[in-house]
Amino acid sequence: MRRWRERTAWWRGDWSPRPLAVVARLGRRAAVVRPGPRPVLVLPGLRALVLLLGLWALVAGPCGTAVAADGWAERYGFTPGARTVEGAAGTAEAEQLDPGRTYRSALPENGRLYYRLHLTATDTAYVPVTAVPPADATVSATDGIRVSVRDADGTPCSYAAARFGAGLSPRPVTALAEREAGKALCQGAGTYYLLVERLDAEGSGTAVSPQRWDLEIAPATEPGPARPGPTTAPRAWDSATPEPLTGEPRDRSGGTGFASAEPVGQGVWQTVLVPGETRFYKVPLDWGRHLHASADLGPSPGHGYVGGALNLSLYNPVRGPVDDAALGYTGTGKTVALDPLPPVEYANRHAVPAGVTSVRFAGAYYLVVHLSEQMAGTFGRGPFGVTLRIRVDGRAHAGPGYAGSPEPADVFTVTERDREAALTGGTEDADGTVMKLVAAGGIGLGTVLLLVLGGWTAAARRAQTRVSAQKPTA
Repeated sequence: MRRWRERTAWWRGDWSPRPLAVVARLGRRAAVVRPGPRPVLVLPGLRALVLLLGLWALVAGPCGTAVAADGWAERYGFTPGARTVEGAAGTAEAEQLDPGRTYRSALPENGRLYYRLHLTATDTAYVPVTAVPPADATVSATDGIRVSVRDADGTPCSYAAARFGAGLSPRPVTALAEREAGKALCQGAGTYYLLVERLDAEGSGTAVSPQRWDLEIAPATEPGPARPGPTTAPRAWDSATPEPLTGEPRDRSGGTGFASAEPVGQGVWQTVLVPGETRFYKVPLDWGRHLHASADLGPSPGHGYVGGALNLSLYNPVRGPVDDAALGYTGTGKTVALDPLPPVEYANRHAVPAGVTSVRFAGAYYLVVHLSEQMAGTFGRGPFGVTLRIRVDGRAHAGPGYAGSPEPADVFTVTERDREAALTGGTEDADGTVMKLVAAGGIGLGTVLLLVLGGWTAAARRAQTRVSAQKPTA
């Protein structure tokens, strides 16, 4: 059963979270068999069994899938096992971030925090920062975060910003800071610093909201090529918008974060969203392949207009923004599409447009879909149907070959398992594995409990038969 069906099952009356009360009533009726004046206790541990079953029912929803207390998935799914670090007000107290690991932190209202990096002379460093404001935060279109990597003298190597946009909806936004080896600034091995700043409506770097925003930071490194290659971007590629894919859509609910992004490949996929919800997908792209994606927001009753109602974003394997598009909505079905992108090539990094230079390595490209919280006031809480149309073209070829190992080691790799998962819906990431274990554990526990209850019932019947046989007859 797909997760989006599970989350909306209570709308249709398919299930009701009452197993604890049901089992308790069964326990009261059947725990004691009364064939004569003295009760026969069949299962002394019934109380523990009832509590265990109730706990299982609360933790696992239908089909064993973990759900939040209100029936909806968590707002953002942070990487399981991510280490929590405190940002520092200055460089002297800044905590170390190691490439290949993922970290959690928080950005306060006067948000300007430093983190420490140690970089080699030859590796290019990428430091994506995802900001997650509270669900009840009030944001403007220009609110967001600004990130930069700086050398030990405070010289910035790069700047990048991410803002919430016209949807006026608090959602996860990601900006990428980097130190590129071989450029004029920030060369050499040594200590560098990541600076994360919170932007208010005026872009001053000091937000007025007293709420803290959660952060996820996932530094990565890319070694230089084993052999020198082109120093200019490819000049020829088909920039025409392809015909949208047609066909029967398949259900694919999406993940709640980068770590739990659900794999998709070429095809038509559908999900449902409620206002304020964000879903993550990942598309494996080999060297030489290029992606085109669009999203349809289905019609709904109601009148009015919501700017930036549906936002579609694309991020590269190091979570660097590639493209972003949004649509205004009047209740009539509408489509938003990303701009045509070039094939994935190492030499794209020498281009000027951000939509070209960011498509510079193979790996998982992330599609992120967000439905604006503003939809609720005009068109209700939904849920609203969303259809993704994904086309993958181009001929795959071998990569440039690196002089060392990137961190994480598989960040620029596409495996046969990745390609298969994109078509079948399998997940191989850490969060997906956890969910599989939760589901399997839930189903397994349910099976065990059913067997125990069945054995207990049989024992009760045998006990009743024995007592009846011993009772004198008139």
